[in-house]
Amino acid sequence: MSDEQTPVSQLGYEEARDELIEVVRILEAGGQDLDASLALWERGEELAARCTEHLDGARDRIDAVLGDDDDAASRT
Repeated sequence: MSDEQTPVSQLGYEEARDELIEVVRILEAGGQDLDASLALWERGEELAARCTEHLDGARDRIDAVLGDDDDAASRT
């Protein structure tokens, strides 16, 4: 992982997911000191929350489209 990290709020779903996978890989491999491990854990928590935001947003968009379809079908 690079020392200069993009703010989590600016990451798309795939970027956040890929970085989260890397964070988990590093943590599972061990060898980090406590401070580095905690920083990685915190970044991982932020990345997981960002992924959830993206997935929730996608779900809301799908529900809105399906709701629009249901409304149109009920009017005909």
